[in-house]
Amino acid sequence: MPLEILVPFWGDLGMLQETVRSVLAQDDDDWVLTVVDDAYPDPAVGEWFATLDDPRVTYVRNEVNLGITGNFRRCAQLAQHERVVMLGCDDLLLPNYVRVVSRAHREVPGATIIQPGVQVVDSAGQPSRTLVDEVKQRLVMPRGSGRRLVQGEPLAASLLTGNWMYWPSLAFRRDALRSHDFRDDLPIIQDLALVIDVVADGGSLLIEPEVCFAYRRHDASASMEQLADGRRFRGEREYFRQAAAQMDRAGWPRAARAARAHLTSRAHALTLLPRAVVARDRAVLRTLLEHATARVPRG
Repeated sequence: MPLEILVPFWGDLGMLQETVRSVLAQDDDDWVLTVVDDAYPDPAVGEWFATLDDPRVTYVRNEVNLGITGNFRRCAQLAQHERVVMLGCDDLLLPNYVRVVSRAHREVPGATIIQPGVQVVDSAGQPSRTLVDEVKQRLVMPRGSGRRLVQGEPLAASLLTGNWMYWPSLAFRRDALRSHDFRDDLPIIQDLALVIDVVADGGSLLIEPEVCFAYRRHDASASMEQLADGRRFRGEREYFRQAAAQMDRAGWPRAARAARAHLTSRAHALTLLPRAVVARDRAVLRTLLEHATARVPRG
């Protein structure tokens, strides 16, 4: 059964080509790739895919632009195989990705989600170390060495304290992905929202330590655009309010407290304050201060 890789596309053709080439370069050829073009206004995208001579690669173009959430949903609807990856159109698979994830799936078939080891790179594809990623990988991710399976309230509390996952690298069981919808009102934090829904429904996550994925951090991403004017944090605050109520209903008080505190999200806002001060952007400064000092109330 091949690993199914779905790429929701809107953006830079050059980066998309790098992404596709990283799939073609896998040392395990048991994969299929579908790129879903969200009506991007450049005919060169379709023209380039027409030059590829590989039956495992499918190019689909939406008739109209569905937006981030709509295109994610379309990708999930197109999934046909047991294990599914929603690869970012600017991220890269290292040559061993399919082999590592497929092996983990064979050896721990009950895992709902697989989080493989990730290397963070910059816009040029060079290794990069950021404070955000150091906190994620060293302080927030569940402690332990080697492969480990986590689930239930400990997993939810950990993720709500700080989202240490790298969404484009995750491999889902198709049934879990298809049975939990993306949220229209949370386009930037929808990845965490969907995973928390899966965890609350009994799903588990396998941490596979072998590095096989390159996650690109760069200022052109949609999340960075929304960080720049504070929209991301307003969305995060609303999500954590919803998540706290969800954890209360599940009877998970530790996870509910983590959602209300959302410590790393507030700390992230603090790290952006100097940029807002230098830019003399009072609106962004107010948004960042509000988020850094706010705590989701109970009830």
